[in-house]
Amino acid sequence: MYRWLASVIRSFGPALAGLAYALKTQRNLQFHAFATLLVVAFGLGLRIETWEWCVVLLAIGLVCAAELLNTALEILADRVSKEWEEPIRRAKDTAAAAVLMAALAALGVGVLVFVPRLWRLL
Repeated sequence: MYRWLASVIRSFGPALAGLAYALKTQRNLQFHAFATLLVVAFGLGLRIETWEWCVVLLAIGLVCAAELLNTALEILADRVSKEWEEPIRRAKDTAAAAVLMAALAALGVGVLVFVPRLWRLL
């Protein structure tokens, strides 16, 4: 049991290293991390319901996961070729579009969860 648990804990190492790398090098992920801090602060301040936290946290996770996958794809694409190639550009653009869609969905969640509460405070 101990060996199994130790191996599970060790398996998080590469994931944490990847997250640390992306946070250090990716401006957009840094922006999303800052936005996450603001959203969490608003959620705590406005005392959103548990079910709203679930939706907000899923939206945050979706955006971060999309951004990390986009970063991974860009790293691999740059490894394949540094020269301009139409298929690589399309792959990068499509991955960036996935991040945009996730961010727009998260924005929609934010509007639905936070705007009514903020409106009541006015």
